[in-house]
Amino acid sequence: VQLQASGGGLVQAGGSLRLSCAASVRPFRRYEMGWFRQAPGKEREFVAAISASGGSLNYADSVKGRFTISRDNAKNTVYLQMNSLKPEDTAVYYCVVESRGRGWSTLANWGSWGQGTLVTVSS
Repeated sequence: VQLQASGGGLVQAGGSLRLSCAASVRPFRRYEMGWFRQAPGKEREFVAAISASGGSLNYADSVKGRFTISRDNAKNTVYLQMNSLKPEDTAVYYCVVESRGRGWSTLANWGSWGQGTLVTVSS
């Protein structure tokens, strides 16, 4: 499985970024997808996840109302729209696939991880 994340970069607080993750799993439309992040010196944490159909979404409390996860099954891609960014959102963001049914917010739930894309939010 290959997961190619992109869209990270440097942005000022209050700004926006959209991350993309292209996945090689097939058929893509049958796979749940998610995003995690890891800030410097901190443990990796759950950000958001989306069901295979896109009808069910889940977010970490820290990003609710600011981030939106979506997917385009025709493009085999999952997105993370990040608005109202804060310095504490600075982290490497990882997309994940192959849910094992152990709960979306659990690291051990996900079988495959992308290489990560760095998001830096300046104050």
